[in-house]
Amino acid sequence: MDNNDAVTALAALAQESRLAAYRLLVQAGPAGLAASRIADALGMPPSSLSFHLKELSHAKLIVPRQEGRFVIYAAQFDTMNALVGFLTENCCGGEPCPPACKA
Repeated sequence: MDNNDAVTALAALAQESRLAAYRLLVQAGPAGLAASRIADALGMPPSSLSFHLKELSHAKLIVPRQEGRFVIYAAQFDTMNALVGFLTENCCGGEPCPPACKA
């Protein structure tokens, strides 16, 4: 993943409704969810959801597929893993990371 892809993905996730939709799709796994089920779960009007799903799709975080008359959306786990890898690349200067600090 390069800087531009990371910025696009992070920008797509930097909105409460899109983050909620993405987390729901990650929880759903590779099978994904129909847009109507996403809208119901999030209590969001379909027109608003459509806009948010388009942004996540543009960032390659999700992928739509047609199943009959339904559009099913699923998380792109390769993109998610690439983003996490990009963010943690060279973590701690190549040294083992210390345990998390407890506040």
